[in-house]
Formats: sequence, C-alpha cells, structure tokens
Amino acid sequence: MRFKIHRGTQEIGGSCVEIWTETTRIVVDIGMPLVEKDGSEFDFQKYKNLTVEELIERGILPDIKGFYFNTSKLLDGVLISHPHIDHYGFSTFLHPEIHYHVGEATHKLIELTAIFTPQQNYIKNHTYFETSKPFTIGDITITPYLMDHSAFDAYAFLIEADGKTLFYSGDFRGHGRKNKVFQWFIHNAPTNVDYLLLEGTQIERNTKQDKTESDIESELVSLFSEGDKINLIYASGQNIDRLVSIYRACKRTGKLFVIDVYTACVLKEISQYARTPFPSKIFPEVRVMFPYFLCKRIAKENNEKLLYQFQHFKITKEEISLNRSNIVLLVRPSMKSDLERIPNIDGGNLIYSLWEGYLQKEYTKTFIDYLSNRQFKVYKIHTSGHADIETLRQMVNAIKPKNIVPIHTFSGHEYKQHFNYPVLEMRDGEEITI
Repeated sequence: MRFKIHRGTQEIGGSCVEIWTETTRIVVDIGMPLVEKDGSEFDFQKYKNLTVEELIERGILPDIKGFYFNTSKLLDGVLISHPHIDHYGFSTFLHPEIHYHVGEATHKLIELTAIFTPQQNYIKNHTYFETSKPFTIGDITITPYLMDHSAFDAYAFLIEADGKTLFYSGDFRGHGRKNKVFQWFIHNAPTNVDYLLLEGTQIERNTKQDKTESDIESELVSLFSEGDKINLIYASGQNIDRLVSIYRACKRTGKLFVIDVYTACVLKEISQYARTPFPSKIFPEVRVMFPYFLCKRIAKENNEKLLYQFQHFKITKEEISLNRSNIVLLVRPSMKSDLERIPNIDGGNLIYSLWEGYLQKEYTKTFIDYLSNRQFKVYKIHTSGHADIETLRQMVNAIKPKNIVPIHTFSGHEYKQHFNYPVLEMRDGEEITI
C-alpha cells in the first residue's frame, strides 16, 4: 500500500490524501485550501476562470489520475470525512461519475450548503457508511470511526490493504457534546497501525485543556441573565454543538432562540440523526427569522418549500424589537440589512462565538464595527472544534502507531516534542510505501 498527501502537510485546510495498491486507488477528502502559499486568505474567485489543467499546474488542484473530466478511467472511490469545505470543497471539479463514500448526515449538509451558499458541490453517486462498520473498495478495507468535532457527522478512517494499516484522524476533539464518542474510541481504537496521519490544528497554540461545550453553556447562561437587552450571537449555522449550547442556555433563562431559515433547515435535517432542537411544536422556544435577500434568492431558485415549512414558527422584526429582552438572535454579516430594520435593539450584547482568526477578515470587522456603533457590547465565548494537545496524546497513546505523520497543521515540526513515537514530517506530494 502506498499513500501521498497532496495537501495538508504544512497547512490547516485543503486536506487531500491519495492511497493506492496495485489494483485500487482511493482519495480521502478533497478540501479547498484556507490559505495561499504566502499565508494570506485563500480566495478562489481569483482562479475561477482557470481550467482544471491550469489549476493543477498552479498547485491549486491535486494532480491525481482518474479524478477529473478529462479521464477515461476513474479512480475507485472518494471518502469525505466531514462537511467542512476545507475537506470537500473541491469536489465540484471531480468527474460527475466518481463514487463517493460519505456519512448520510454529511451528504445532507453538503446539499443544504449548495442550496444556501455559493459553494455548489453536488454529490451524485454515493454510498453511505456507518461508524465502526468496515466496507471495501477493491482490495482496500475502510473502517469509519465517528468523532467528536464541531462539524456534525465527522469521521476518522482506518485503511487496510496488503497487510498494512494507515489511520487518518480527520478533524476531532474530546471536549464537545460528543465527548463520549471520543472516549469510546480511546477504548476501542485500532492499535499498532503503521502510519497515523494526525491532525494538529492546535499544536502551535500549545493549548491547555479546552473549555467544554458545557462551559460555554454556563457562560451564556450568566450573560443571558444580565440586564434588559437583546443578545445577538455570531456563530456558525453548522456548529451543531454550539447551537445546542445556545438553545440550552436559552431554555435555562427563559429566552427565545431565534434562528434564520438556513439554520432552521440545518437543525431540522440533523434532527433525523440526533435529538437536536429545531423549529417545531416540540421546541416552542425556537423561532425563525426570514432574512430578506436570502429568502428572495431561495424563492427565485424555486426552493420556496424550504421557506414555507417554517411559516408557523416565524417571528417578525417588529416582534423581535418589542420583545428584545427575551430574544437571543443568531446573526452573521449577511444579515446586516435585516438588523438595520429592527429598531430599539441598540445597546445589546454581541457574543462572538467563532475562531478568533476570522476577526481579521474585512467583512467580520465591518459587521462588528457596525454593531459596536449601535452600542453593542462585544463578548467572546468560544471553544475550539479541534483537539488540544492532551487529547492528541490520548489518541496517539491509544493507537500506538509505528509512525506519526503531521497533517492539517502549520507546525508539524513541533510534534516530536509532544509524542513519544516516531514522527515523519512529509512534504506535499511525497510518496510513501508502507
């Protein structure tokens, strides 16, 4: 068995690993980068007019045989670890007949993202896998393991062929609302694998133990309990753990949790796989706001049914204004024009609940400045979606790998000081025979 990391040995995001034997070739993840080679933010708009060949030549798309439209023989399969675009975002360039192996909820979230955002990824041919149930692609056996991560339905993969083993950690943590999933894995992990491809997003931060989602919930309860003011929360509509933390804090403080129609669709879809709150008679504390421009575009694209399903749970801007002290409203920069039409909310709280790195983005700065000018007080309440160093050690000690390969990190050179196992720092495009 051989493998090659096309992207990810020296950066966070853009993950893509090719694995093959004499008869079978697969790829794990096909992520869009988060950064350019000079460290600046990756913006695909600069490259949108380039051909696939030109994108490969510039090192933006991976050079993989049987991957794109200009091939006569397709590779045998693509695994998607979870629904974050830095792990699936370049799938739009792949040959439409390529077969994907993906978690069912991951597929549903990718489809929703394609409807509500410019990220137009559609997976046509697919097979759903289940955690801990091995399946085969040619002569390669894959066992998915559900992981605790800020993305719902995130997996690691044990990959076996030719009597050799490789473990791809994907993105994971141990301090989320699925921490029991990680603890189960620690006690049931495959051992003595030949190569562990270990994400190290937080290695360079040298973090102590991260706050748990329960800690986040408690902080929110304290803030929601203060004063006669509205609480706005700038958080991801797909960070299900965080949305649950917000909902639980609302429930404990008697607040209404107001979400936009996109987040409502996400929560309703996810409720098929986990007991998550969504706009319904079961969860009367959850109400839906309909952002004007988003809804206009969704209707124009003949997806009105996505809007109508929540009409009985609608809350108007006037209702939000009149009941502002009872409202916790999920917001993002694209909703600025809607917030301008909600009077009498000045002087509220804005809770920033995302990675602090996003604060450097111009649209984030502009949005926060706008609310600051409306006398909103800004709080930062967040915890990482990735493993702290102690959690990374737990995975390593459970698997007992013969070799650790840094991936999804800017600081692979720091692995050796944290793990008592051999560390192999690879370069993008380097080929290893196991």
